[in-house]
Amino acid sequence: MTPNILWICTDQQRYDTIAALGNEHVSTPNIDSLVASGTTFTHAYCQSPICTPSRASFLTGMYASAVHVNGNGLEYFPQRPKLVTRTFADAGYDCGLIGKLHLASASQGIEPRAADGYRYWEYSHAPRDDWPVGHGYADWVREKGKILGDLVPDPDGVPTEYHQTTWCADKTIEFMAQKRDTPWLASVNIYDPHPPFNAPREYRDLFDPADMPGPLFRESDLAEQERLSFADFQSKGCYPEELTWKNDYYSAEKDAPWKPSDARLLKSVYYAMIKLVDDQLGRILQALEESGQRDNTIVVFTSDHGETLGDHGLLQKGCRFYEGLVRVPLIFSWPGHIEAGQRSDALVELSDKAPTLLQLCGQEIPENMTGKSLAPILTGEVSPEHHRDFVRCEYYDALKARDGTLATMYRDRRYKLVVYHGRDYGELYDLQEDPDEFDNQWENPAFANIRADLIKRSFDTSVIAMDRGPRRIGGI
Repeated sequence: MTPNILWICTDQQRYDTIAALGNEHVSTPNIDSLVASGTTFTHAYCQSPICTPSRASFLTGMYASAVHVNGNGLEYFPQRPKLVTRTFADAGYDCGLIGKLHLASASQGIEPRAADGYRYWEYSHAPRDDWPVGHGYADWVREKGKILGDLVPDPDGVPTEYHQTTWCADKTIEFMAQKRDTPWLASVNIYDPHPPFNAPREYRDLFDPADMPGPLFRESDLAEQERLSFADFQSKGCYPEELTWKNDYYSAEKDAPWKPSDARLLKSVYYAMIKLVDDQLGRILQALEESGQRDNTIVVFTSDHGETLGDHGLLQKGCRFYEGLVRVPLIFSWPGHIEAGQRSDALVELSDKAPTLLQLCGQEIPENMTGKSLAPILTGEVSPEHHRDFVRCEYYDALKARDGTLATMYRDRRYKLVVYHGRDYGELYDLQEDPDEFDNQWENPAFANIRADLIKRSFDTSVIAMDRGPRRIGGI
């Protein structure tokens, strides 16, 4: 029997935010249940630390640069290459979108549709109230007798019953319950734990900032971030206790209600949002179980990229490639088909998700996909110890850049290289000796040969990853 697919993607969730994987400060019993029932990849990397290019990559199985979708704020998503959801729709799947899509800019209202394959469309972007009618979440709040614009500025956060994460769960449950004679694919794109950090008060009260561990930070980070200040980022390096959160979703005159802030307070609110996500995931999984569909449904839990959350004196995202920003959760669960309780430390790219789902569902993997299927590891056919020799990440003028920053990351089992193209300065970390990325060896003469070798490897992978145009069909 052809399986259904429940594909849950949070927004801006770091890899180290799951209790079952060692974080004793979070509460994630439902994500933990997926870890227990499925296979977890502990070293999964996004292909861009920014929303749109990351999503373009994992929805096509290609690097964002090859798709020609390199940044946020784009006018449209191209009609080619084909999105994997369109491929599933063409194969007879009933596909539904719940939540964020972000393959193009939503600045003019609801983003223009691509050839996405979604029959069911419950769209929502940022949780603010300047959207036209047809923005699913804002309309849902109005249907419940409230105005989202009145709820957003509340210092106690948006109440659970009106929260965007709750809306995502409601609509997912609605979609899964619909009568159909075909398998289905639900793309559930929860906006949290992305800013505006609007967790409900009752969730924020569960996490005392005083109990939160501090971020990865040394005094030397301030000088390092100053050296890297040429590269576009959403915050500037500072001491963790000086971090403040200016909330773009509030009015221009109003700061977030918890200013002045610091890294521990922000971490507590971040964990509160993840707890809300986990609770709503629990509702979705319970509905799936009660409907009798759990045994025939592949569940994927992941995120599009991470969050610096005070590490190295930074907050939010941009042109950096620290582990907290480019490494994300990735869990596959399908009872009786995917190995239960298996954990793999192999290097994995999010571009691998599309070919993996196609292979698990008996579909052909297109030749243009550079992603590599994880199905052999998931089904126990090969060892989980190795998948890729390296992973790659890109940043090509992805935000409102001051100077069009261009950078690439190449990471193998031991080293991480970051090249800022057109600049003389870069980053090189020995992750075996320095897993927290404090000691940049770029200018260390002892690492000169290693740096040169990694630069060549990184360049080679960039050339191999590029889009080489139409398929060759003749000799001349």
